[in-house]
Amino acid sequence: MSEQHPVVREPATVEIFAAPGSWIESDAVDQCHQVARLDGMIHVAGMPDLHPGKGAPIGAAMTSAILYPFLVGSDIGCGIAVFPFRIKRAVPEKLAARFPDLDQPVDPGDLPGIEIPAGYTDQLGTVGRGNHFVELAKVDDVLDPGHAGRLGLAAGDLVLIVHSGSRGLGERILRAHTETHGAGPATDPPAYLAAHDDAVRWGHLNRRLMAERVAVALGAELGEPVTDVCHNSVEIRDGAYLHRKGAAPGDGHDVLIAGTRGTHSFLVAGHSGHAAGFSVAHGAGRKMSRADALRRGKAKHTVEELRRTAVGSLVVCGDRQLLFEEAPTAYKKIEQVIGDLVVHRLATPVVSTLPLVTYKTADLAPRRGGRR
Repeated sequence: MSEQHPVVREPATVEIFAAPGSWIESDAVDQCHQVARLDGMIHVAGMPDLHPGKGAPIGAAMTSAILYPFLVGSDIGCGIAVFPFRIKRAVPEKLAARFPDLDQPVDPGDLPGIEIPAGYTDQLGTVGRGNHFVELAKVDDVLDPGHAGRLGLAAGDLVLIVHSGSRGLGERILRAHTETHGAGPATDPPAYLAAHDDAVRWGHLNRRLMAERVAVALGAELGEPVTDVCHNSVEIRDGAYLHRKGAAPGDGHDVLIAGTRGTHSFLVAGHSGHAAGFSVAHGAGRKMSRADALRRGKAKHTVEELRRTAVGSLVVCGDRQLLFEEAPTAYKKIEQVIGDLVVHRLATPVVSTLPLVTYKTADLAPRRGGRR
């Protein structure tokens, strides 16, 4: 009788799309390899903004024969939209004082005829915490005139950048899974995907509503978005599940890759392929934990220093801790991330943007001149 040997399954392949000198934490790479050992995993692609997350890397596209909700996370449908924004005079100090309170939800009764995905009305029209933001920016440099022209963008144009997701809806969807199955696979993939798709649609609606609220408050004309792409999602591709956590679709999509509130951001044309999970980066990527950023920031900066950035823009943020946690120094250099995408032929930069006013949370402190 022949001896039986266990079948040894090779782990999924892992590829990191970053230059040797780029800031990629070993913990993030280790998480990519941990994910690669999950049952059914096929390939893990780490973007140049890769950094550690809670149980799974952020800045990764992960392909598997099995659907894992925790690889998408709780903020399903989180993404970035860019809206043309026309206003007569863009004076940052005046505009910052007039920004609406995007922590207060809109009244669903004020939205006649709009179908709200999953009927979820809590937190509708709000930005949330963490790295979410709404930013009035100007197009600083045109890097691909032909593509920029097709998008209707020129140097000096104003745009409104909205980064947020599905708020409590996505959290509810993930919690319904993890309370029973933890980090295990979805037992009913079609049911999860249906709920997931509702959260993605909710995220798109939420970004649009916030853009409209800002336009009304500032007396501006709002154009149709030149891009609105989510970077926390899963799709079925070539018969497998392609999970994206902090990675945007990069196969023919225009994507705004966010820098920080004190640096450029870049709108790129993505053209990534199979090895990169058909994805591109979604931002600069953290290089400090929130705890480290808070500790180091308080030793180096005052709150007022963080409310006006090195590029002269203003930050509307009533949460002092968040100011430190989200300081520009807590993030990698966005130029390195974009450079890595270009070197690996995943994307072509189209325009860069520079912030004028970045909204994080409502600032209720009295302002000069008696305004609040």
